[in-house]
Amino acid sequence: MTFSPQLEARFEKLLKSYPEGRQRAAMVPMLLYAQDEVGHISEELIEEVARRVGVTALQVNEVLSYYSMLHRKPLGKYHVQICTNISCLLNDGDKLWEHACKKLGIGHKQATADGQISLEEVECIGACSWAPAIQVNYDFHHFVTPEKLDQLLDSLRKKP
Repeated sequence: MTFSPQLEARFEKLLKSYPEGRQRAAMVPMLLYAQDEVGHISEELIEEVARRVGVTALQVNEVLSYYSMLHRKPLGKYHVQICTNISCLLNDGDKLWEHACKKLGIGHKQATADGQISLEEVECIGACSWAPAIQVNYDFHHFVTPEKLDQLLDSLRKKP
């Protein structure tokens, strides 16, 4: 599998940061970095990461089944995660989720037809003090209202 020179350099640095025989510890960050570049975790990517860290594809699949932030299906260019855990729930996070689903016409772990936006309901993004909170790719948005969510989603649709 071919990756960008930047990702190859990142992988090399990551693998060198672990002692000999401990490269399997690099598996999750490698999967995350590759997912960011490729868009999802494919069978080919699983095989490649397994080879690089010295484990079987089955062991990589076991990791994939545990971590919810690793995705086998392509995500939208902008992946919107809406927290509905207790702090966000008490501040209408569930209503934000319903609002986003209705506005975008998609549900949990689905993407818009143009591939621009995907949506995911998440348990916690660690922003309980600023509830309700959402995350778009790696950017956090706090104290989100339906109006703020509409503005954000509209701005994402306009981006190239």
